[in-house]
This record gives sequence, structure tokens and C-alpha cells, in this order.
Amino acid sequence: MPFRSFAAALHRDNRHLFVKLAVVAALMFGFGYAMVPLYKAICNALGINVLSLAEKQTLLAEKGEANGNGQIDYSRSITVEFDTNARGPWDFKPAVRHLTVHPGELTQVMYEFKNVQDRTMAAQAIPSYAPMQAAAHFNKLECFCFNEYTLKPGESKQWPVVFVIDPKLPKDVKTITLSYTFFEVAGKGGVKLGEAPRGAGAAL
Repeated sequence: MPFRSFAAALHRDNRHLFVKLAVVAALMFGFGYAMVPLYKAICNALGINVLSLAEKQTLLAEKGEANGNGQIDYSRSITVEFDTNARGPWDFKPAVRHLTVHPGELTQVMYEFKNVQDRTMAAQAIPSYAPMQAAAHFNKLECFCFNEYTLKPGESKQWPVVFVIDPKLPKDVKTITLSYTFFEVAGKGGVKLGEAPRGAGAAL
């Protein structure tokens, strides 16, 4: 084959290969870009928390869940009671026992933990609600629940719960009790209180 013909064929093959690689790269970029909203949609459908606090505040505003247009509903007041149960040698209590909030209002409550044993212990908390129908309208944006934590002997820590009550809460519900049961997890190392929970959100 003459040199010019060989060079031309080689150039043509290289050009075809470049076009194919460019198409593959474009498809991969598009797939990766589309994965972000797709991933969030799947996690939201499954109830997995993947949003930061700022993202969730923005999402609530965009969805208009507060008073239908992103505002706090000052026409209603809900009493939220904070109940704690410790199964084991723990001091576990909220900084306040109850608060009055408005639907759509962002609220934070601190919880205090102390290991009163002379040994390192791992534990976790599980929430419950009363009345049961309130659970679907109690949106926790930050919570220590369902994560395991480790405290050294006599160690004390604080951890927040940040929540918003959905204005779609039935009108006859005037009081909600948020109850946590904190119990030891035998043989588990956990994470220290004060450190970020595993998995960008922990189930709320």
C-alpha cells in the first residue's frame, strides 16, 4: 500500500476512533449528571436521608409545605413534648421538656447524654410518636436516632434534634409527644457523640 494511502487510512481510523471515544465520554458524562437527581429521587422514595440541613430547608420551601407557600403558619400552635427512656445506666434527657411551635417553623432541641458507668459503653436511640398519626407529619431534619454512639466512663455529650411539623397535620392534633428510648448495644463500638453520624443522614 502506498505511504499516502496508508497515512490517509490511518488518519481516517484515528478520526473514527476519536468520534467514538467522544460519544462514549459524552454519554458517560450525561449518565453521571443524571445520576444525582435520580439517586436523590430513589432515596426519597425509600425514605433514606441524603440531604443536608440547608438542602432540606430549601426543599421544604420549594415544595411549599409550610402554610402552602413556604411560610410559617402562625394561626396554629402545636405543643411538642419530649420524653426520654434510658434502658441501662445512662443519664439521658432533653434540655427542655416541651415547646410550643407553629407548623412550618424550624425548631431545634438539644439532648444530653451521660455514661454513668465506669466502663465504655455503646448505645443508640429509637424514636416513637404519639399520637401515631403525627409520625408522618413530624419531619426531622437532623437527629441522632438509629446511629450507634460510644461514650467513655463518665463522659457527657449533647446532640441536637432539628424538626419541622408539616402544616398538613390534622387540625385536631394539638399535642405531639416525641419519645426516645436509649439503650446499650452489646459488643458494638459505635461512633462517639459529637462526631457526624454515619451516612449523610441518617434516618430521620
